[in-house]
Amino acid sequence: MSKRKQMPGLRLKGNIWHIEKRCDHAPGGWLRESTGKTRRSEAEQVLIERLAEVRQQAERVERGIHTFEVAGLRYIEEIAHKPSADASAMHLDTLLPFIGQLPLDQVHDGTLKPFVDHERNRGLAPKSINNALGVVSAVLNLAARVWRDEKGRPWLTQAPPLLRRLSVKGKQARSYPLSWAEQDRLFKELPRHLADAALFAVNTGCREQEICRLRWDWEQQIPDLGATVFVLPALVTKTSTERVVVLNSVAKRVVDSRREIPSEHVFTYRGSPVGKLHSSAWIRAWKAAGLPIQPDVNRGVDNLRHTFATRLRAAGVPLETRKTLMGHAVSDITTHYSAPKLGELLNAAEKATDRSRAQTPVLGVVKSAA
Repeated sequence: MSKRKQMPGLRLKGNIWHIEKRCDHAPGGWLRESTGKTRRSEAEQVLIERLAEVRQQAERVERGIHTFEVAGLRYIEEIAHKPSADASAMHLDTLLPFIGQLPLDQVHDGTLKPFVDHERNRGLAPKSINNALGVVSAVLNLAARVWRDEKGRPWLTQAPPLLRRLSVKGKQARSYPLSWAEQDRLFKELPRHLADAALFAVNTGCREQEICRLRWDWEQQIPDLGATVFVLPALVTKTSTERVVVLNSVAKRVVDSRREIPSEHVFTYRGSPVGKLHSSAWIRAWKAAGLPIQPDVNRGVDNLRHTFATRLRAAGVPLETRKTLMGHAVSDITTHYSAPKLGELLNAAEKATDRSRAQTPVLGVVKSAA
């Protein structure tokens, strides 16, 4: 019995097969990448599929056909300087598994329905889903009206479709500030990197992207108080103004615990900045902690911010001070705060750590009839 002829173009590195094969359609004339497989037969199948994909992509480009993934990556490159770039990239990460390989002229309400259904089933608010659809619309509009290939052809040769948004009218999912017991259960279920970020959020009122993008070089010493603050630049805040984040004793412990991790960013995972807090790990932890999963209850990380605000109010912190701590747009220029003013904010933020005073009202959740 003759030995099976092996397919050329594979090389074993360690225990993983890698592709090293000449391919006229690949950049530079070579296809070089890992198959991620330890068995040669499985690696050969990956090679066959990748060669077909590269050839199809080259044929699409020659015919002036571009996939949504390629267009999406170009869009992110063009808006990289804008504050919205990170949020748009996050939306694309969730969109690409559903429409990434589709030609641009096949992206419409019908092909987007699986994405919309998936996001609704995992409890995402209509507004967040609409924001993702807005990114799709932006990509399609640029592809039809601005981008041209080497032959002068638009990337999308037809008018971009009008994408229907979800209705955000009527009863909205309500915020769910956490009790101390619920917080303890939830944070116990989170992996370390998310638990740290969540504990920081519930003690500072920072928004998700303010936390994910938090950098060490934004930290400033306040010698008169023996404390530090973070000064967030306008490009990361929702109000597009600089914001001072004061650290109560719990937030300070979180920050100090991460100083030995080598990174430009405070909150990292495996050497890279945390991209988002509302991840699959967050969703699993929310359910495992026995927190409500009814459609009319918000299950997102914004609840941490609402919890901080609720605890400040319960502890008797005045409205204007609460607004400043929460980073709402106010007339003051936050970076010009004096040490006494920062001391006042620090004392107010510390009240949110007092479990005897900063009690969150217990919210009843009415279960729908079976």
